[in-house]
Amino acid sequence: MSAADFSNIIAGSVSITPKQVAATIQLLDEKATIPFIARYRKEKTGSLDEVQIAAVESEYKRLKELLDRKETILRTIDEQGKLTPELRNRIEQCWVSTELEDIYLPYKPHRKTRADIAIEKGLLPLAEQLLKQRDGKLSASEEDLQGARDIIAQRIAEDEASRNAVRREFSYSAIISTKPVKDKSETPEAQNYRDYFNLSEPLKRISSHRLLAIRRAEAEGFIRVDISPDQEKALDKLAYKWLRAQNDASYQVELAMEDSYKRLLKPSIETEFAAQSKEKADTEAIRIFASNLRQLLLESPLGQKRVMAVDPGFRTGCKVVVLSAQGDLLMHDVIYLHHAEALSRLSEWISKYAIEAVGIGNGTAGRESEEMIRKVVEGLKSKGAKVPQIFMVSENGASVYSASKLAREEFPDEDVTVRGAVSIGRRLMDPLAELVKIDPKSIGVGQYQHDVDQTRLKESLQQTVESVVNAVGVDVNTASPYLLTYISGLGPVVAQNIVQYRAENGAFANRKALLKVPKMGAKTFEQAAGFLRVSNGDNPLDNSAVHPERYGLVEQMARDLKCKVEDLMRDGELRARIDKNRYLNEDLGMPTLNDILHELEKPSRDPRTQLEEFHFDESVHTIDDLKVGMVLPGIITNISAFGAFVDLGVHKDGLIHISEMADRRIRDPQEVVKLHEKVQVRVIDVDRARSRIQLSLKNIK
Repeated sequence: MSAADFSNIIAGSVSITPKQVAATIQLLDEKATIPFIARYRKEKTGSLDEVQIAAVESEYKRLKELLDRKETILRTIDEQGKLTPELRNRIEQCWVSTELEDIYLPYKPHRKTRADIAIEKGLLPLAEQLLKQRDGKLSASEEDLQGARDIIAQRIAEDEASRNAVRREFSYSAIISTKPVKDKSETPEAQNYRDYFNLSEPLKRISSHRLLAIRRAEAEGFIRVDISPDQEKALDKLAYKWLRAQNDASYQVELAMEDSYKRLLKPSIETEFAAQSKEKADTEAIRIFASNLRQLLLESPLGQKRVMAVDPGFRTGCKVVVLSAQGDLLMHDVIYLHHAEALSRLSEWISKYAIEAVGIGNGTAGRESEEMIRKVVEGLKSKGAKVPQIFMVSENGASVYSASKLAREEFPDEDVTVRGAVSIGRRLMDPLAELVKIDPKSIGVGQYQHDVDQTRLKESLQQTVESVVNAVGVDVNTASPYLLTYISGLGPVVAQNIVQYRAENGAFANRKALLKVPKMGAKTFEQAAGFLRVSNGDNPLDNSAVHPERYGLVEQMARDLKCKVEDLMRDGELRARIDKNRYLNEDLGMPTLNDILHELEKPSRDPRTQLEEFHFDESVHTIDDLKVGMVLPGIITNISAFGAFVDLGVHKDGLIHISEMADRRIRDPQEVVKLHEKVQVRVIDVDRARSRIQLSLKNIK
């Protein structure tokens, strides 16, 4: 199999040119990462973005796995002495998995079947005679006829055309239906799935989240699931090939055909379609999860400011920590919401540590803690003191981090409550740097994450984190090893080596010094350097996304204009005088040149937006305070295929169904809202018995 063959096949499936695919495959084979290829090899790939490169990588991996499968199939058939030149050619030219398995099916080793037993009894000639369907009296016994029908049934089930005919009918008319399991359907746990009892709808129209919910209910034993096409139409398609007459022999073939469909074909194709529909639903769920994760990781950072963080609690009190502008723990204590001294102690700490911002966890007692902090701030403000900003911070994943090995290594002498509060504070300062320490599945921004293919989910989320970290860039002199791990080409070993080298030798003065780090070879440096920043170093370009391989070009531009590189980065008029065409060559095209000039204009730009304060409606604290028609401020906490969840500050998120998001019809809620976006919503229904809040974005005045 040549690279050109791979390129042509992949190009057709991902809608780019074979030349682009070939260049991307070459770079991937050279161990280049997706962020590096997308950012620094645009001329080679024709400016493919990360999504397109990832699609090429995925398809390339699939084809290589299929190639290995074909080699196994060819070897197995050859060992049976049945590999003809025609069969070999068919297998070698096949690149569709289902078609390949259909070709292999008659030769595939299997446990002894009813057909195998009948063949051992010498009934193959009778089966062949029946298949000819010639008129004449049948003298065989019913037992022998049954054996012959078993042989015919298996032959029909292994026939490619028959399997494809049934597949087509499944595609057109398959219905997914459910039935509750009697012994379990009345249990309290089963009530979570009652919407999926006795369901029936076309498989091709069922939404991904409904399918995943059905599969979860099935896995937990509450329902049974069936996928079936129109049986009569499926049998008609089989009859078109297998029935040639109307006589006693054709009657036997018809019986075998019906048996083949019900016992062999239908269950086999149903399994295929169940897997395909599950894979499709997984793809959609993983896409939404990855998109939510990207938005969460790109959430606005507060930056390096002195922070007080509060992990709220009623019974055990609120854990309070104070962090330096660098995120170091300065002090921690516990206060109780209704104790008189709480306000004075908070006021004292804010003044003593010159607190610039307060981050409050949004869990239980979060609103009450916020009100207490606001009282303190108002008191300080009335005295003319400088007061901190107040922010509610998502607690999702903080408890997971606080109990992790990583947290124990960072704070070996502190308990989980202190670590959790520190995580809240650091998440306010730099969400990305803190969230990379937590398993993405624990961050609370996906649905059915435990029901989808875990390998695919892990790969997608890993790719998302890597993409975001590299898009933002990392200061090599302050970044944790956990953040550095996600930088293109590094991995955990080199990331730890960077931190160790930094601790032993002091801050890096320039990017070139990274080559002194153990295991930082030339290839690793090439992949990573452009995404690592050195602020206040020897070379101003080290604090930009300009790759070191292009430093010479920028220096030449400066010489041509008789200025310094610093002048180019500072002076827009100088940059405007650059004749870009002068620097184009076979290796350097306009895409990369434009990237370099844009970076000179805004070196080390952070794609994240400015953090803004937010206030819940002070008249609303619980679900009982809600009334239909109210328009309230809220924060988008999660986005699914069917809508978005909103925190109104009442300890229970409301739902904006996709139908209530816009006056026009939309297919994806992310067309309208983004994760952690501040929105104004209207309450359209409150079901207090089931703690359900229905919201709308329509007609907001």
